[in-house]
Amino acid sequence: MKLKNRVAVITGANRGLGEVIARTFAEEGAGLVLAARDGELMQRVAQSLPHAGDQRVEWLQADVSVSRDIEAIRERAIASFGRVDILVNNAGVYGPIGSFEDADWQEWVAAFNVNLMGTVLMSRAIVPLMKQQQYGKIINLSGGGATAPLPRFSAYAASKAAVVRFTETIAEELAASHIDVNAIAPGALNTRFLDQVLEAGPDRTGDEFYQRSLKQRDEGGAPLKLAAELAVFLASSHSDGISGRLISAVWDEWRRFPEWREQIRKSDVFTLRRIVPKDRGWEQSH
Repeated sequence: MKLKNRVAVITGANRGLGEVIARTFAEEGAGLVLAARDGELMQRVAQSLPHAGDQRVEWLQADVSVSRDIEAIRERAIASFGRVDILVNNAGVYGPIGSFEDADWQEWVAAFNVNLMGTVLMSRAIVPLMKQQQYGKIINLSGGGATAPLPRFSAYAASKAAVVRFTETIAEELAASHIDVNAIAPGALNTRFLDQVLEAGPDRTGDEFYQRSLKQRDEGGAPLKLAAELAVFLASSHSDGISGRLISAVWDEWRRFPEWREQIRKSDVFTLRRIVPKDRGWEQSH
């Protein structure tokens, strides 16, 4: 029960990774405020979660790109629990698939409004509560394209890269308030995003990406539970002081991070940084 007596707000919690995170948090004893755009599905998920003792699960239909919905999430958390210890910004969309110059502009902007602006708006709404407590955990979901180009998914890639830099930036701003902020790279998951790729087809996604997606579908993809377990670690006291990092659920030895806490804090590992010529042993002319 790593999250007993903690209160978590989780967005995009009605399916895929968001649902698995919500379920894992419930198993770990957290009180929950869950939000998603599909209210009917959100209700079914919320009612299916395990409860222990006086543990409570609240839910509401909300769109993180809409300011009044953000306020509704915060007010529900205050009314139901009086506090928020953990915020998981999981809500996200792929946005338009295809070449950037042909993408529908409104769809392109809408992807930014959910992926980046929704993360920022939710954080702005919840951070004042965490500052009052002088403690909190913010967990942002990164994804493909944040650390490498993702052709034909320009809105998704650019917005997720922005989420990582936002994570690093506010981690420094909030350090004095003992609020840790980190981003998770969950790996290639078999969720509705994969379904969208396969539905779009190789002409829009590019043949190489489409073939990788077919292989991912057939092999099962990265375990959703692994990313959810990383979210539990980052939401718990075990990760106190680890902040401003982009952490891969699949590839990083995050379970050992408490051993390396001070080393991580003093370094730039698990962050986005520019590669300069000397990093690759190049000679620069003067």
